[in-house]
Amino acid sequence: MDPMMKMWVSFVGIGLMVLSAVLIMVTRTKTKGWLRFVLSLVAFVMLLVGMVCGLISII
Repeated sequence: MDPMMKMWVSFVGIGLMVLSAVLIMVTRTKTKGWLRFVLSLVAFVMLLVGMVCGLISII
């Protein structure tokens, strides 16, 4: 893979991990019930995708 492409994939991965951390913090303080569950699930999926992007950029 092109080094420039790896850089952008790693930036996307870092961005997704930061967004998931912010979403979890907001979700835990501002929401309740099923909305809290859905937003936490979305944040978890974003974290996993960010982690996969980080692993792809290393390889």
